[in-house]
Amino acid sequence: MQTEATATLDSTVYDRKHPYSATVLDNRILTGSGSEKETRHIELALGQSGITYLPGDSAGILPTNPCAMVDQVLQNLSFTGNEPVKDFYGELTDLRAALTSWLMIGKLSGTTLRAWATHTNHPDLTALLQPGNKDKLDAYLWGREFLDLLEHAPAKIEDPQQLFKLLPRLAPRLYSISSSQALYPDSVHMTVRVVRYESYGRTRLGVCSGQLGERAPAGCTLPVFIHSNKLFRLPDDPDVPVIMVGPGTGVAPFRAYLQHKQAGLGRWPMWLFFGDQRYAQDFLYRDEFEAWLANGTLNRLDTAFSRDQAFKIYVQDRVRENAAELWRWLDQGAYFYVCGDSQRMAPDVEKALLDAVATHSGRGPDYAQEFLAAMKKQKRYLRDVY
Repeated sequence: MQTEATATLDSTVYDRKHPYSATVLDNRILTGSGSEKETRHIELALGQSGITYLPGDSAGILPTNPCAMVDQVLQNLSFTGNEPVKDFYGELTDLRAALTSWLMIGKLSGTTLRAWATHTNHPDLTALLQPGNKDKLDAYLWGREFLDLLEHAPAKIEDPQQLFKLLPRLAPRLYSISSSQALYPDSVHMTVRVVRYESYGRTRLGVCSGQLGERAPAGCTLPVFIHSNKLFRLPDDPDVPVIMVGPGTGVAPFRAYLQHKQAGLGRWPMWLFFGDQRYAQDFLYRDEFEAWLANGTLNRLDTAFSRDQAFKIYVQDRVRENAAELWRWLDQGAYFYVCGDSQRMAPDVEKALLDAVATHSGRGPDYAQEFLAAMKKQKRYLRDVY
């Protein structure tokens, strides 16, 4: 069995500064044609890189901006793209390469708007920056890209190197790994929701998810590195029960956990709560989870498909419905994992968890808070939320 030490040692050869160029082996849509979402399964070949990872880790992808977007920015700034500039490490490159791989132009930041307001003295931008206008500023930034700002407040820049102060760095995106290397020694899998929306008359794409959805076919290469997450590991004790709550793409690390168990690296009793909009369109990896349930790798599966009935049902509702059994698992020392949305799902799941402990322990809300605090201290309550 690989240890965390080996995984960390082998993987440090490649990092966000020096990523591995991985070939895309597979890039397919998981969601049905009638789904409101586009979720993809992506497999990257690790070749002879020596990269290792453990369930709970993330794959870091260094995205690039679309050529058309780069062309439009260059045109609006009256640059050719051949102008020499230095990247963040002081290495010489050209402006087109910088706008493609180094600078964030696909999402407008507050720092960029402030700097552009100073550069242009445009009255609309200056007004947004006045005290008390935070809500208006946030509303302006949402759904806009650097190109929108250039069109709204046109201006020129004399020195293209200024863009490195004006624009944030194009940061890597982290995706929970959805495979176990015990089953897939030479590849790493990701489960990615492609972000698409309309704003201000344009179709927008997520900076990295859009690239994975439209510009990363099988056979191309992507720069990848492993981000270790020591705070989202399976229990060291191979017999401890594991409860997993992962709606949507939050199920990714739990697919890795189940593969790890399938490979014989633990006997953990496993209970999965999965949710999404519709059973027929959005049940990610349905065949795999149902097969694991049938062969005993997965001990329990509770699903919540919010749009399949008149009233919406979410994973937190399934947690409440199964509160008595949940408490029995927790009282036996089960680990409780949550992965996914930090704004609504994770807090709602935590409240359902507290209510289950308060009610079925028979000791009330104060004890539930103490019990949860103890779980956190024992690293039995683990969250990977975003």
